[in-house]
Amino acid sequence: MNEMSQLRTVFLEALTSRVTAQEPVSLYDPVHYILQLGGKRLRPLLTLMSAQMYGASIDKAMDAAIAVEVFHNFTLLHDDIMDAADLRRGKETVHVKWDVNTGILSGDAMLIMAYQLFNSYDPETFYELNQVFSKTALEVCEGQQYDVDFETRDDVTIPEYINMIKLKTSVLVGCALQMGAIIAGVDKKEQELIYDYGINLGLAFQLMDDYLDAFGNPETFGKEVGGDIRENKKTYLYLKSIEDEGCATELKEWFAMDYQEMNEEQIETKKETVKVFFEESGGAVATQDAIKTYTDKALNIIEQLAISDDSKKQLIAFSLDLMSRVS
Repeated sequence: MNEMSQLRTVFLEALTSRVTAQEPVSLYDPVHYILQLGGKRLRPLLTLMSAQMYGASIDKAMDAAIAVEVFHNFTLLHDDIMDAADLRRGKETVHVKWDVNTGILSGDAMLIMAYQLFNSYDPETFYELNQVFSKTALEVCEGQQYDVDFETRDDVTIPEYINMIKLKTSVLVGCALQMGAIIAGVDKKEQELIYDYGINLGLAFQLMDDYLDAFGNPETFGKEVGGDIRENKKTYLYLKSIEDEGCATELKEWFAMDYQEMNEEQIETKKETVKVFFEESGGAVATQDAIKTYTDKALNIIEQLAISDDSKKQLIAFSLDLMSRVS
């Protein structure tokens, strides 16, 4: 298989050449802007990797990979509006650079563009891709709504939270991998196996993101550090921390504060205070342990896949590299 850097280069060239709509500029400039902001391109690369591991060409899988990336960025665009986020990958978010109405409409256009990319496939493949993609798209919406609901609940459980991040994040990773397998024509059992690998990798990835939201480097994290704390998100990090009775009461008091009624100095104080509680309670260590648990589950599934040993090695290396962000 091609090395990841080569796959990324080929993908970025295809993304630029195949997503070309220009008029009206006020609709499509934000689309091109968010697609060019960067990122790891995790999901589309997994579609290409999966297809290639099972014997299909990169070019055959490219439209599906671009669809995944366009859809993913559509969700980020709308998430940023809902979260009132100012930064995305270190740059102004679309609704800040333009306005909220533009962000909503450009995001809607991206969702439609993602579906249009499946038109290049034969009817049977189109049907299978559309079934998986549509199921996933709706699950992502469900996950986003749970995420919003949890902000105002004080009884969120860890199983509920894991289910939320599975829907909001992991299912799209699993979908990306399964679509590559569909394009390559592998059987349903193998599709489910590669999907399950993606689910566990996605859970580890999101838990990592939660951890870095509190403890990441602002220069490399690419978005506001402490944003989850500001918005009272009941992350795994928070839920494990309130298991410590010595920290629970004060943590809950901080997370009962409405950030919209706080000034920037108060918000910064909240972030720094909460981070201390996360560490003293053992929540930070517990989150790192959970990241390792789900990473190990993903690695174990790789060994069961019907792919070559070289492909397994590359997939293992990819997984470990992705999780190295915790250091």
